Parts: sequence; structure tokens; C-alpha cells
Amino acid sequence: MTRKSADNRPKGGVLAVIAMLMIGSAAIRVGFEAGPALAKTAEPESAEPASSQPQLPGAKELLTELLRREDALKKREAALVDNEKALDIADQAIETRLAALQEAEESLRQTLAFAEKAAETDLTRLTDVYQSMKPKDAAALFETMDPGFAAGFLSRMPPDAAAGVLAGLSPEAAYTISVIMAGRNAAAPQE
Repeated sequence: MTRKSADNRPKGGVLAVIAMLMIGSAAIRVGFEAGPALAKTAEPESAEPASSQPQLPGAKELLTELLRREDALKKREAALVDNEKALDIADQAIETRLAALQEAEESLRQTLAFAEKAAETDLTRLTDVYQSMKPKDAAALFETMDPGFAAGFLSRMPPDAAAGVLAGLSPEAAYTISVIMAGRNAAAPQE
């Protein structure tokens, strides 16, 4: 996110224009209202008391009000500048945290890739050990394994080694492992 910094803004330009417009407006009002008053100097005083006639704000009161508004605008502008600085600091903090998260994510990916490679290496080595065993000895070991776990190893072995192990298993265990092996890819899309 890019923000226009306060250094690029003209200093007091908007406030000066607003103040000039307000002063100009006051001068025009005074001019329009003072003209008829000066022309009526020869008129006799009215019977109404002076307090019942409408009072127009004087130039001094108008200038005071303009200065008060200018001060209020300056305070608002200062508050906006402070808010913008706070947002810039928050943006920097977010960007720093985002960069740290991205680094952590990349590190985690590398760790997971390393772990997957190590696990695959371990599985390959263990499969080689099982297929190097005598089928009768491997069958006794596979008989005690969880059928899903045993099916995973048998599916990684060459067909002749897997057949020797399956032949040494009890019919129930051989059937269970065969069903698991056959159903592993049943849900995969067919071409």
C-alpha cells in the first residue's frame, strides 16, 4: 500500500484558500450591509428601541470566528497526519510479519520435503528387506501386521516376491490384504 506522505502536500495551502474565501465573504457582506446604512444617515430615528433591531455580526466577531475555524482545521489536519503516520507504521509492521511468515512457510516446505524423502527412503529400504527375506519368514511377519500396512508393503514389492509372501499367509489374512490392495485405486478416475 502506498500512501501520499504529508511531506508532499503543500503546507497550509488549503487552509489559506479557505481563510481568504471567508474573509472575502465577510468583506462583501459588510460592504452590502454598510452601504444602505450610510445612505440612511439623514433619516430620522425610528420610534423602535435599538435592541429590537437586528444586530449584524461585526468584522471583529467574524474574524474571530474565522480564526477559530482555522485553528480547528489545523488541529484536524495534524490529527490526520498523525493517523497517517500510525497507518504507515502499521503497514511496515504487517509487511515485516508477512515476510517472516513467508520465510517460515518456505522453511516448513523444505522440512516437509526432506521428511517425505527420508520416509520414502525408509519405506524403500524396509520393502527391500522384506522381499529379501524367505517368503515363509516374511509371511509370518506380515500375518501380525495391520492389513492396510501389510498391503502397502506388498504393493511396493515385485509381483513374484509379493506372491510368495501372500502364499505363506493364512487364507483370511491373504484375502483381507488382497481386498485392500485391489480397492486402493478403485476411486481414482478412469481414462
